[in-house]
Amino acid sequence: MKTYQKQTDPMNQTYKSLPIIDIQPFINGSARRNVADQVIEACKEIGFLIIKGHEIEETVINDAFNASKSFFDLPQNIKNKWHPNEPSLQRGYHAFATRGLSYTLGEDTPPDLRETYFMGPIDDHSRHFQDVVSAQKAYAPNILPGDEIDLGVRLINLYRSFEDLSAILLKVFALGLDVHEDYFLKLAKRHFSILSSHNYPPLTKSPKKDQLRTGAHTDFGAITILAIKGNESGLEVLMPDGHWLGVNPPDGCLVVNLGDMMNRWTNGLWKSTLHRVANPQNLNSIHSHRQTLGYFMHPDFDALIEVIPSCIARGTVAEFAPIRAGEHIAEKIRASHEGKNNP
Repeated sequence: MKTYQKQTDPMNQTYKSLPIIDIQPFINGSARRNVADQVIEACKEIGFLIIKGHEIEETVINDAFNASKSFFDLPQNIKNKWHPNEPSLQRGYHAFATRGLSYTLGEDTPPDLRETYFMGPIDDHSRHFQDVVSAQKAYAPNILPGDEIDLGVRLINLYRSFEDLSAILLKVFALGLDVHEDYFLKLAKRHFSILSSHNYPPLTKSPKKDQLRTGAHTDFGAITILAIKGNESGLEVLMPDGHWLGVNPPDGCLVVNLGDMMNRWTNGLWKSTLHRVANPQNLNSIHSHRQTLGYFMHPDFDALIEVIPSCIARGTVAEFAPIRAGEHIAEKIRASHEGKNNP
């Protein structure tokens, strides 16, 4: 079994773009090792990559975008009907500037300039965790709009597609780490992954000091898969040489990045990288409208996130203590709602 070492000096490199990797040869079995090697290099260097050849039909993604836009275009009082009873519950609609991801890093900044619709697991695993009080939020029922817009069906179709793609990526990761192909999948039989539809409308007034469309943060879970639509992506990734790189994926491609769990699993060898969504240059221009669809892969609530032995260098110890997936995610979500400036 290989032992993976940390990079010693990433600062002497210049990073001008994210790698674009075709994962089709992994899916069809023609070049699995080659794809895994490319992906793993990106995981160690940056923690972000762009993928093509993912086999998700364009119509599935576009239908989800279009249905989301129809929902976000509804009057505010109608959208508010689909807000959860608890503000930190990732279900249903969350209004503009009511959450702030920079809070998760302890930053005292204004809330993010976006509104969001959240969908949780499609399969109902609540019965399995019915005696675990802390798991109730993770497996809470979805809040689906009624007659106003048929958003649920479109997002369910996309959720299933991203669910299948995340399983493929977890196999790629396992191959790259020389562990059993199902190493991660066996911890995701009752996953509580989240699909989020984010809307970034043109701004009607100037942002507050340090207020962004999305503040700088790392993602909470194992993997994030992101589709972006809009004239101005705004996504920026903090590269190893210290500069913020603007990311605009080509048509038909998806952005993939690692979350904090994968960073823990690999003892810090793979990057869970800071990223943000910058404000548009023309704040109130109709062309500044932006949408994203993100899938945040979380394993089973009771999955133990502990360092993979091959990621511990000889003569050293694990840098991260084991933690249950649900405990880790719950703390991050609470923090995103409890910043000092959050309404």
